[in-house]
Amino acid sequence: MQLLTAKERFVARRKGLTFYQKKKKWNPVLIRDIFETLIGAVIAVFLAFVIVLSVGMKTSIVGDSMEPGLLSGQEILINRVLYRLSSPKRGDVVVFLPNGNQNSHYYVKRVVGLPGETIQIREGRVYVDGAPLAEDEKYDSMADAGIAENELTLAADEYFVLGDNRNSSEDSRSGNIGAVRRDTIVGKAWFRLSGEWENIGPVE
Repeated sequence: MQLLTAKERFVARRKGLTFYQKKKKWNPVLIRDIFETLIGAVIAVFLAFVIVLSVGMKTSIVGDSMEPGLLSGQEILINRVLYRLSSPKRGDVVVFLPNGNQNSHYYVKRVVGLPGETIQIREGRVYVDGAPLAEDEKYDSMADAGIAENELTLAADEYFVLGDNRNSSEDSRSGNIGAVRRDTIVGKAWFRLSGEWENIGPVE
């Protein structure tokens, strides 16, 4: 069959003869690929949203109570899922609202006493169930024992927390904070952020 020239095709179209035009067809494979890409994007956005809400919450350190490990103004990421699966452990750095006060800033302290234990501070050191707590020598001797001057027995849902910079910390020794209830703990501080590279990394 003789092919029409461009001019002849133009004339044919002007006369309403459209049988030379190819009909457009949707490619099922292409449609499926587009659909799968869109679904994948939606799922990725949803997962990112869930991760940020559950694990990626962040707050800033207020004051110098956790120096030298955590600096005032430094941002930290909070793991809010961990303590739904397990309990805080001695040595964990926890983030909590004192007495559950929603109007307070987040406090960041280290767990030294666990539920059911008896805590006392004598001669600047922590005693658990009457025995001195084995701790790193980096912690200064505490000049003020606060309410822990006398023995405190923690309830089944209470933790005793201290700042690492113990002579410049408002913590469980303070009467307005005291033992920290489990339901006021937001999560575990797990990663520290900073403008300086050497200060970025896991919270120890």
